[in-house]
Amino acid sequence: MPASFRHDFIRFAIAQKVLSFGEFKTKAGRLSPYFFNAGLFHDGLALKQLAQFYAKAILDSDVAFDMLFGPAYKGIPLVAAIAIALADCGRNVDFSFNRKEVKDHGEGGNVIGAKLAGRVLIVDDVISAGTSVRESVAIIEAAGATPGGVAIALDRMERGTGALSAVQEVERYHGMPVVSIATLDDLVDFLRSDPSLSAQVAPVDRYREKYGVSAHA
Repeated sequence: MPASFRHDFIRFAIAQKVLSFGEFKTKAGRLSPYFFNAGLFHDGLALKQLAQFYAKAILDSDVAFDMLFGPAYKGIPLVAAIAIALADCGRNVDFSFNRKEVKDHGEGGNVIGAKLAGRVLIVDDVISAGTSVRESVAIIEAAGATPGGVAIALDRMERGTGALSAVQEVERYHGMPVVSIATLDDLVDFLRSDPSLSAQVAPVDRYREKYGVSAHA
């Protein structure tokens, strides 16, 4: 996927204030010079554009899938919007999502939408500890379907508790690809290319040197 597409996404995330710079404490207790909050894609046009970025990243990748699955809660609006964006690109696929609480009346169960079948692509905003992915994999496999991969917006390329990033752990442990619209490497490249953001290059570089992983670790 061309760097221009990834840079377009980063520019879009900054304009939406989804990607911001400063000093932010992560769940791991690290002080990060940037913060990505996909929950701020909260109007119709922003969600439409976000879904279009996802659709292009998914279609440009080699991931094979038959349907989409969105883990509650952030994955619910994402999976519906991405299904629409894929349909606009000529790829019409089923989608479903889960509810946190099992329903014991009506249709019952904890999965809403299409029946989980075939190769299922999980869609989420980011992968932090990988908990959402593990829960999604368990739901998909319990239904007799196959987890086919994960699509996320931003790969922070940041070490977890060991030498691997959360994304790399998912790829190795579950044996499936993770597709991202953009990565930390793309963010650094973008910052270097934009004079108005030059002050952010050094702190992000330092953070990457301290906590980052290689794309091919």
